[in-house]
Amino acid sequence: MKNNFCQYNKPIFTSLSPNAQKDDIILALKLIFQPWKWKKVEPVLILEENFREYLNIKYAFAFNSGRTAFLAILKSLNIEKGEVLLQAFTCNAVVNPILTAGLKPIFVDIDGKTLNIDANDLEKKISNKSRAVVIQHTFGLPANMDRVMGICQRHNLILIEDCAHSLGATYNEKKLGTFGTAAFFSFGRDKVISSVFGGMAVTNDEELARKIGEYRDKLAEPSWFWTFQQLLHPILNNFLVIPLYGFFETGKWFLIFLQKIGLLSKAVKNEEKQGKMSDNSAKKMPNKLALLALNQFNKLEKILKNQKEIASFYQENLKNPDFILPNQDSKRIYMRYSLLLKDKDTDKILKKARKQKIFLDDGWRKTVIVPPDTNQEKMGYRAEDCPVAEKVAENILNLPTHINISKEEAKRITDFLNKDGD
Repeated sequence: MKNNFCQYNKPIFTSLSPNAQKDDIILALKLIFQPWKWKKVEPVLILEENFREYLNIKYAFAFNSGRTAFLAILKSLNIEKGEVLLQAFTCNAVVNPILTAGLKPIFVDIDGKTLNIDANDLEKKISNKSRAVVIQHTFGLPANMDRVMGICQRHNLILIEDCAHSLGATYNEKKLGTFGTAAFFSFGRDKVISSVFGGMAVTNDEELARKIGEYRDKLAEPSWFWTFQQLLHPILNNFLVIPLYGFFETGKWFLIFLQKIGLLSKAVKNEEKQGKMSDNSAKKMPNKLALLALNQFNKLEKILKNQKEIASFYQENLKNPDFILPNQDSKRIYMRYSLLLKDKDTDKILKKARKQKIFLDDGWRKTVIVPPDTNQEKMGYRAEDCPVAEKVAENILNLPTHINISKEEAKRITDFLNKDGD
């Protein structure tokens, strides 16, 4: 009885450092307290080599974030001033590198079933100023690459894949990230694999790879304290913040306090929500975070297997007719399991869920460029430009699929949604 009570009262999260397991936390502790043990290894080079082999791609370059990896690609392409087309319902971390590179983002509506770019709207919004297209594989579902590649070829546009959500997914037996001129991945705190911050740029283009390498070599290493902040993140979240959420959501205020005093970093800085990404924020990937990423990369198949098992559980057990379940695809991954609600107030459902210690708000909602407190106008988005994306943002609810979600916890979620999601 005691074990069942504790299990029921354990907080469940969609985000908030969800990937960290015992071995990741122990590694973070060792990297803080035994730094001398890691001076002779070259984990960044090993991580890049592992990516090249896994994707069967020629070149890979690690950075301190996915947004830096994307900025490196844009800077290295030497695109003349013009427009970059990308889907609405995306993160400001994708928009900011475009603005920083002196380019204009043009937002394309999405398909309401796949949550990926609407190819018909993409063609409509191409102009003589268009230079590139960024394709996001939302929450791990591959976009229609045959259609997109055809459009890019007809209009002579550079194709860049945003694979922040989709490490491990395939399309036509090829790994995502290998279809365009270049692609970027993220190892952010709630991505498929996590080193709290980190990212990778990949390409098969020799000249582009040379320029990305030159760009990366000119970057500075992050400060010791910044790296220390990231190593603390899985430790403090799992030992203090998450357990305290079980006591009147005290963990929320403790997390805010830790960020306020600078002991933990924010996933997105306040200035980034206003369309400001300083070139100074672009850094190399530190070796210590590369070790965290490698530890997670070595568990990738286990992580993806758990995603699919939890997604299958949701698919079989969600019976509420007010929910539209996501598209199924045997080659996709499930960074999230996304529900669309039929004329239901997501705020009310999330509030009810919090009373059950189920925290489902991951920030991917309310606005077409997330987090919700992002200044949409500063991002270059005009209201009603992408009506489907706006509707999806209002109606979406993301369920957790990460490695720390068990079927027992998934059952708590489905039981709640089937009963109280009305």
